[in-house]
Amino acid sequence: MTASRPTAHQGQVRIAASILSADLAHLAEAVAAAERGGADMIHVDVMDGCFVPPITMGPMIVEALRRVTTLPLGVHLMVCQPERHLEAFARAGASSLAVHPEATAHPYRALSQIRDLGVHAGIALNPGTPAEACAELRDVLDFVVVMSVNPGYAGQAFLAGVLPKIGRLRALLAGWSGWVGIDGGISPQTAGPAVAAGADVLIAASAIFDAPEGIEMAVAALRAAARP
Repeated sequence: MTASRPTAHQGQVRIAASILSADLAHLAEAVAAAERGGADMIHVDVMDGCFVPPITMGPMIVEALRRVTTLPLGVHLMVCQPERHLEAFARAGASSLAVHPEATAHPYRALSQIRDLGVHAGIALNPGTPAEACAELRDVLDFVVVMSVNPGYAGQAFLAGVLPKIGRLRALLAGWSGWVGIDGGISPQTAGPAVAAGADVLIAASAIFDAPEGIEMAVAALRAAARP
């Protein structure tokens, strides 16, 4: 089965709550609070200690999340040789899988494999990775995630210098029907510039799950800040 391609610019910027900053001892409650607050997606950062220094979570977390939420589950694979893990995450319930072009010798093949699993296929671009890395992938590409921090850790400062990359992507992929997300340092202060630059999806971790006002209000604040 091949995943149907999602449409960009659906009228409202979507909020993806990244569980990288969530309390894993109370993950179901945290996700439920994000959903009540109006989150559109749940984002799962998978790290293997090879592509990036930390080691985080695997398919079992995705499987557990699938049991407690109906929201789409976006899985960001910050791992070497992601092809080895695609089927396991698809089987666990991932709605989308993003890989880094530097992590695989054959990104076109990896994206095609993701789609064949019935999952939306995406590329994640590190701050130093140019938009042109997507140029030959558009036929198998449902979305792009622009990293606005160096991947690996939550709570880093937003790198505003990546914002023009979104415009370059839009020009490079003219006529493409996918969406562009931005991940890293997203907060009520950075949401507006990200949306103005052309982001369709805001992926936030600490701004949601570490917010002193609570998860529900944090999601609502982020959505308010994302409005034009």
